[in-house]
Amino acid sequence: MLTFFDGQQPISRRELLRVGTLGLGGLSLSSLLGVKALANGQPNPLTGKSVIFLFQQGGPSQHETFDPKPDAPLGVRSVGDVIPTSLPGVRFSGWLPRLAKLAHKVTVVRSFHTGNSGHNIQPIVSDSSKQANIGVHYARVAGVTRANSGMPTNVVLFPRSVDPDVPGPEARGNISATGPYSKSYAPFIPGKGGQLQDDMNLAMPRERFFERRKLLAGLDSLNRAIDANGEISALDDIQQQAAEVLLGGGVSRALDLSQEDARTLALYDTSRYVRGDKWNSVTRGTKGYYNAQAGTIGKLLLQARRLCEAGCGYVTIHASYAGVWDMHADGNNLNMRDGMEAVGYSFDHAVAAFIEDCEARGLSDKIMLVCCGEMGRTPKLNKRGGRDHWARLAPLMLYGGGIDGGLVIGKSDRMGGEPVTDAFGPKHLISTILRTVIDPGQLRLIPNAPKQVTDLLDHPPIAGLG
Repeated sequence: MLTFFDGQQPISRRELLRVGTLGLGGLSLSSLLGVKALANGQPNPLTGKSVIFLFQQGGPSQHETFDPKPDAPLGVRSVGDVIPTSLPGVRFSGWLPRLAKLAHKVTVVRSFHTGNSGHNIQPIVSDSSKQANIGVHYARVAGVTRANSGMPTNVVLFPRSVDPDVPGPEARGNISATGPYSKSYAPFIPGKGGQLQDDMNLAMPRERFFERRKLLAGLDSLNRAIDANGEISALDDIQQQAAEVLLGGGVSRALDLSQEDARTLALYDTSRYVRGDKWNSVTRGTKGYYNAQAGTIGKLLLQARRLCEAGCGYVTIHASYAGVWDMHADGNNLNMRDGMEAVGYSFDHAVAAFIEDCEARGLSDKIMLVCCGEMGRTPKLNKRGGRDHWARLAPLMLYGGGIDGGLVIGKSDRMGGEPVTDAFGPKHLISTILRTVIDPGQLRLIPNAPKQVTDLLDHPPIAGLG
């Protein structure tokens, strides 16, 4: 039996294989599916593009983001300023000044709805996605890891992946859900308290790991009969990959922001929006959630960009601790005005920095950014100056991935509560996302292509994206 020691707790064969299944060396069948298809001369279903889903849990308000309704009555229209954008006749909320200047680069959907008014992680995981994280469907086609680098294809980032001192990960719902697939397809989660950090902590000094031949020989002697839960009986193709990942290869480099240029780090830096104990009038403030969001969202987007450049195909960013976009003004949450000051400006800064960075790097066609939450907010302010849960309209912004910028798709009614043009829901969004990273025609040419994925691709995408 192969084990790794450091004079303390040994790592057993079973644990090593579990780590491999999660992406450390790619020891699962799912990590080789795409490569084997290409090796057999089959069509390549992957487009080579990536998607970053920035999830705004809590439910951002359409009025205080991309559909401010300046002509609506007081108590309905945006509580803040309404500002012009770089698109003639299009206005955003004043909480988004930098994105307003970049409106010609993004697409806003004003007739999107989630059909959901409860706190969960729809549309990331819902009936519309077959109860699986959207990235899991991508990993089912692409494999769990890249065979040439060990890079996970599907990652979830919480604020602790960039700052170990902020509160721990919180998501209402199972953001790692794999739905109809094996748990081996679950996303990689780095950071303090996350699965990746635990898996990578092998407690072995680097100098004791230099004899690669011995390591590979040890890996080769592992019992080839791994359990039948989506795993393989041969490891030869990925032995070298396993060693390189254990030694700290592309995964650790992509996650390490210290390797980024200082000017780029400054571009993404949102620490200026941390306000100490200013928001301690409500529970989420005393728990540090607003400041955690404000201080980490820029670095999370930078880390996601680095992961995509290194080969990751799908990244979910869960920056919104315990629903900081939930602005009821009820003692647990801030009102709309204070809430947008607490999280809106940092969101605006971080997303604008990401767009500027991708434009400068020539990545606008390679990476798609999706920004939305699980619902929208009520057209009318409540008596405390907050907005409550709303299922029938929600803000949605997309950038990159080859879609045209400068578009406003759909239209809402005068009160900002209902679509008055064709409504788009989670299934349209999921199809749009998967079509960015998977070519439906090429996938269908592959024998035994996963029906769950082809079903999602069969649904129409958001119309008019160009």
